[in-house]
Amino acid sequence: MRTSLFRLLAATALSIGCAGAAHATKLAIVGFQMSSETHARVVNAAKAQAEAKGWDVQVLNSKGDMSTHINQLNNLILSKPDGIIVAMGKPLQAQEQFKQAKEAGIALVTVMSGTSSDALVDVAVNEYSAGAQAALYLLDHLNYQGNILTQRFEGNVGTRIRGKILDVVLSENPAVKQVGSHTMARTASWRDDVQAGMNALLLKNQGKVDGIWASFDAQAYIIDDILQQQGAKKGKPVLVSIDGGPETYRRIADPASLMMATVMIPFEKMGVKAVDVIDAVAVQKVALNKVVHGPYLYLDAELVDADNVKDFLKN
Repeated sequence: MRTSLFRLLAATALSIGCAGAAHATKLAIVGFQMSSETHARVVNAAKAQAEAKGWDVQVLNSKGDMSTHINQLNNLILSKPDGIIVAMGKPLQAQEQFKQAKEAGIALVTVMSGTSSDALVDVAVNEYSAGAQAALYLLDHLNYQGNILTQRFEGNVGTRIRGKILDVVLSENPAVKQVGSHTMARTASWRDDVQAGMNALLLKNQGKVDGIWASFDAQAYIIDDILQQQGAKKGKPVLVSIDGGPETYRRIADPASLMMATVMIPFEKMGVKAVDVIDAVAVQKVALNKVVHGPYLYLDAELVDADNVKDFLKN
């Protein structure tokens, strides 16, 4: 009798365990280009947050290729996870896939991608504000006069906005002149493209450059390395960018580096927040309007320079 009771209890426990496993929340995270540090930071933070909740997590890398990205989304929709997070995606190009995900009842959240009526929300910073902080820091340190070079990237909505805000600031300050600009191509060899483009601009404008603006930090690293090799000293020219991260903070604190400031984008917090939104809406069944108000969920961007970089190096 006791043996039968033990068997019954064991079978019940196994059944409960299997049922619990069957209902584990499934999350897919798609990073558009994981070779980009910022994309990877969002994805890795989201993965860690979801796994801490006991979720089953699948991570995909689109490797910067739109057809791969679309195929990955199509396959995910067929597998019907509870949620999908897209880091630095392209809602306009993937409009049909986003629509299908919504129709399938899949909670979809984007990060730094722009809005979509078929996504719950886009977790982002106010790129207009971030762009203004970087532009004004540069002009402040030039005393609103001099010549600058710009390293741009038009293939991402965030970096494109940053450049447009810089242009607005320059239009109101004609004593600061953009004497050269290079726009990065979206290729696997983008680093070589930035290096070649900026080398050419620096050679053409030798001795005439007071400041350099880069649309994101990884571009600024390349420019910084070029300038250091040429023997340039910090502040001559003033080099500013946007994104933030340990390598950026190290360079800002390093007297040998030309990097003077960045506007910190909290990529890890964005990944965590994206998971929390899916948890609230898809798992806890909280009404979306109780979780977010509007198509964007904004986090704060903060200027980091020599005055406060020590606080970020501690982290």
